[in-house]
Amino acid sequence: MELKDIKICVIGLGYVGLPLARLFSTKYPTVGFDMNPRRVKALMEGHDATLEVSDELLQDAIHNHGFVCTSDIEDIRDCNFFVVAVPTPVDENNNPDLTPLYGASETVGKVIKPGDIVVYESTVYPGVTEDECIPVVERVSGLEFNKDFYAGYSPERINPGDKLHTVEKIKKVTSGSTPEIGRLVNDVYSSVITAGTHLAPTIKVAEAAKVIENSQRDINIAFVNELAKIFHLMGIDTTDVLEAASTKWNFLPFKPGLVGGHCIGVDPYYLAQCAQRYGYNPEIILAGRRMNDGMGAYVADRVIKLMLKKGIQVLNSHILILGFTFKENCPDVRNTKVVDIVKALREYNLNITIYDPWANPDAVRHEYGLEVVNNLPEDEKFDAAILAVAHREFSDIDITSHLRPNHVIFDVKATQNPSTVDARL
Repeated sequence: MELKDIKICVIGLGYVGLPLARLFSTKYPTVGFDMNPRRVKALMEGHDATLEVSDELLQDAIHNHGFVCTSDIEDIRDCNFFVVAVPTPVDENNNPDLTPLYGASETVGKVIKPGDIVVYESTVYPGVTEDECIPVVERVSGLEFNKDFYAGYSPERINPGDKLHTVEKIKKVTSGSTPEIGRLVNDVYSSVITAGTHLAPTIKVAEAAKVIENSQRDINIAFVNELAKIFHLMGIDTTDVLEAASTKWNFLPFKPGLVGGHCIGVDPYYLAQCAQRYGYNPEIILAGRRMNDGMGAYVADRVIKLMLKKGIQVLNSHILILGFTFKENCPDVRNTKVVDIVKALREYNLNITIYDPWANPDAVRHEYGLEVVNNLPEDEKFDAAILAVAHREFSDIDITSHLRPNHVIFDVKATQNPSTVDARL
């Protein structure tokens, strides 16, 4: 297969798949496939609800590059380079849930032809592509791996909400099921990724590289979260400590906070389960997860104690939480850890208002059974406010004007002037 003959299908048009498909469409005939017809309809009308691709870029891809989105499998039969970019979540027990990958692999199996290539981008533990996904493609297609069709793995590195490090500006790791296929996969990606590519020697190496990227960040954040707890007991401001330590050239500038989303808060569990299958118990990885998963309850506990110290009655009090998405300036509410603050506070029988101008109230209601408002109530005064997410809109809000004279302000992200808040991580 030569580059001039490639026609790409990207399966899964979420935060990862859509930006990649849009980028590919500038160089190759590209079709985006998604099982959600409403998502497809909105995209073909020129709007991306995730806000990862601007309306201008999306409409340019559709009108000037022939980019098409579809939920009809017949529309992707003539593609020969399939890219799978579906979510890889964990279940209620934090075990990897490969159901979306199995479903996408079945879709590929129904349309793949001799000579075609399927490349997986979803985050997995080493071995999933060749041991879990490819057998599904073989079973459905009746074709033989590395004889009739081939595979690759190129882990996604999308950072939701980041308009600086967009997909083409992030170096891409690539790999293939044979050396020749690896070079071809690398050529395809390098033709659109301006930041360059790194061709890994095997698919398993590429899978392992991806899963440790976010595990490393998770462990580092867990370390500073533990420091925040220690320094609080000592009466020392964590932010001041980190600013002082950051003057050393090789200090890693991680900050304490809530660790959610579909990468950092999930990927370590994939690596941990893989390690356990080989008989090794990953103590540091799981300890980091326990630390970070407990930060929501820790914040709630700090807020309640501050209220009690100020003589504010907790029962039936009114609490304002600013922000619900898993990170700032992004509408993604998947695996948000703000929900842990809400759950912990609810045990005290108080009233909670969640204000987030970025979150979709319907999505929050469907996912968590919680109500979120997109506009800050003007006629209500609150006993406490928790700045949980650093949306840009919150930098201009006079929070105290929405609070009672005796109140508590807790700044999770340490973005406010310390003199204006009662505490911060």
